[in-house]
Amino acid sequence: MKRRALIAGNWKMHTTAVEACELATAVAGICAGIEDRDVLLAPPFTVLREVADCVGNTGILVAAQNVCWEEKGAFTGEISPVMVKAAGGSAAIVGHSERRQIFFETVEMINKRLAGALAFSLMAILCIGETLTEREEGKTFAVLDRQIRKGLAGVDAADMEKVVIAYEPVWAIGTGKTASKEQAQEAHAFIRRLVGEMYEKDIAAQLRILYGGSVKPSNVDELMAQPDIDGALVGGAALDAQSFGRIIIFR
Repeated sequence: MKRRALIAGNWKMHTTAVEACELATAVAGICAGIEDRDVLLAPPFTVLREVADCVGNTGILVAAQNVCWEEKGAFTGEISPVMVKAAGGSAAIVGHSERRQIFFETVEMINKRLAGALAFSLMAILCIGETLTEREEGKTFAVLDRQIRKGLAGVDAADMEKVVIAYEPVWAIGTGKTASKEQAQEAHAFIRRLVGEMYEKDIAAQLRILYGGSVKPSNVDELMAQPDIDGALVGGAALDAQSFGRIIIFR
């Protein structure tokens, strides 16, 4: 079973309002007429509304790069699910490696963020992945097991239809290195089997699992040809409309 592909662009801390609208408009133009896959843009919080307005009724999804678990309150620097939705967003990324590695977000905090997104009917993209040291020590699957089990703790089977998992080996993010198609497929297959054990095989079969880690026009085709890779979470290449466009129209 091949699931509907999802190509997501994570703009990270890039783009002013003008730059964001130019990029979003260009991507929307490339996506015109494409109906067999989903495209998602995750701009900075400051331009969520501008990007949502720019893509309008094109079908392109808009996501926040993170989200708090509370509707409102004394949480300086955070953005609530309600704010994301009010700004035109319908999804949120949680657990990105940069949040884990740079800002020291724990698996417990990431689980709360995921629950907050789901509570307000946002699609939640849960990012998981091992560091280079963990891979070299043979701990890849143990790390993924822990991040998935703790990340999805308390998530009901009914809510899994709003969950996407993104496997992003930390050693391949922004480094130019990419997991081989065999390494990526092996990790994705492990994730699907684990989710099948935690829930049901049907839920695992329908779950979209994205690969993130220096996805480029030159490697997207072979990655997307793997049976358990359902899309990509793209970083640097998503900041150039032509590069991202080529990834969107993978063959």
